[in-house]
Amino acid sequence: MKKAILILFALLLFNIEKSFSQAFDIDTKVVAVGVGLGSSLGSFNYSSQIPGISLQYEQGMWNAGDVGVISLGGYVGYKSFSYRTASGNFEATSKWNYTIVGVRSAFHYHGLENDKIDLFGGAMLSYNILNYSYSDNTGMPNMGGGNFGSTAGLTLYVGGRYFFSPNLAAFAELGYGVSYLNLGVVFKL
Repeated sequence: MKKAILILFALLLFNIEKSFSQAFDIDTKVVAVGVGLGSSLGSFNYSSQIPGISLQYEQGMWNAGDVGVISLGGYVGYKSFSYRTASGNFEATSKWNYTIVGVRSAFHYHGLENDKIDLFGGAMLSYNILNYSYSDNTGMPNMGGGNFGSTAGLTLYVGGRYFFSPNLAAFAELGYGVSYLNLGVVFKL
């Protein structure tokens, strides 16, 4: 019984210490899953779209004095638009699929009194892959489609996370990626 109480007490102390540390520090590792709102991708009228979906990994790498931590990580985002047209017996569908793969770095500010909040801003170097497809009901071979318009990109972003527990947070991020605004969940590893 004494061993169980000591183990419970040690776990309690460990969790209290962990909950009062900075939200993002050196050696912190997080995975974030987000859904995006708004996008500069696809400057055309569309019939339907899949919202931007993103997956991020980030790790605290370098101390920036007493004011914060600099992180390094990766990003993958996906967004899809389609346009369908019909006139008489003719039907055609065009589809644009965007995949963004990038390397990100951010500065996480430590100047707040609240240890549940992580404010950050950074930059991402990415490769934006566009895949286009076209199909119609004429029976002709598909003449349009393929990968084109793929380019390298540079993104600036700012955001914040609020930790509900030592390992779970919600986040909001503004910038150019797969969407202008990303909202999602963060898991601290």
